[in-house]
Amino acid sequence: MRLLTGWTFDPLMATIVVAVGVLYLIGVHRLRARGDAWSGWRTFSFLGLGLGSMVLATQSSLATYDTTLLSVHMFQHMVLAMLVPVFSALGAPVTLALRTLGRRPRSQLLAVLHSPVLRVLSFPPLAFAMFIATPWALYFTGWYDATLHHAFLHDLLHLQFVAVGSLFFWPLVGLDPVPGRLPYMLRMLLVFATLPFHAFLGVTVMSMHQLIGSDWYLAIDRHWGPSPIHDQNIAGAILWVSGDIIGLVVFGVLFVQWVRESQREAVREDRRLDRLEAMAGHGAVDG
Repeated sequence: MRLLTGWTFDPLMATIVVAVGVLYLIGVHRLRARGDAWSGWRTFSFLGLGLGSMVLATQSSLATYDTTLLSVHMFQHMVLAMLVPVFSALGAPVTLALRTLGRRPRSQLLAVLHSPVLRVLSFPPLAFAMFIATPWALYFTGWYDATLHHAFLHDLLHLQFVAVGSLFFWPLVGLDPVPGRLPYMLRMLLVFATLPFHAFLGVTVMSMHQLIGSDWYLAIDRHWGPSPIHDQNIAGAILWVSGDIIGLVVFGVLFVQWVRESQREAVREDRRLDRLEAMAGHGAVDG
């Protein structure tokens, strides 16, 4: 019951979610007001699943207990680092912005998309390395402990999860014209390559005898729920299992996208051949 009712309010995260959601809805309204179509699935993916996952991670009991139980934090981590970026990417917000913004804002957005900084950060091998290295650096340095003691750093950590996940997943599963595009085969290999890293990190956390953030969690002196070391074992299992499950789902999404793209390419090629055949037929008649 506490997990269902123990919601909290994070002003910074709530403001970001509301602002981004309103901007997206304004873009959809402008597009449809001029008679252009916009997929309802994209809207649902971005607002309902993407921003909805962010609300769940930062306003629900996941946020209430994320500094009390490492297992809750770990579930929150996976939602922010994987679910939010994937569903947001499928909502194609950059495409929506490019189709609805005025000339000057659109040119500024295009300048950002083609900037050297974004090209470097979204370079697939680098984005993959950041996505894999971030949790190792977080849990095996003083970084995580610092976020437990400072609320602002804690909020920045949430945004960092989303940012790194977006740099990795948007060029892979997204529909937007962002840098770092790869052929579908390489995209699927990259996603598949994340599975052993999540498994190895999860098993490492589960097998540790030293507590992550030990000073903080022992000072809480909690008398309910699992013991700190048992809770850490649960956290490692969550990291392992959820990372593999979400990774396999993304792998499946990429496969479906690849099949659909192949079908569209086949249709385009058939039309091209039909046009060439028709032109050849007209040339023969004229001759």
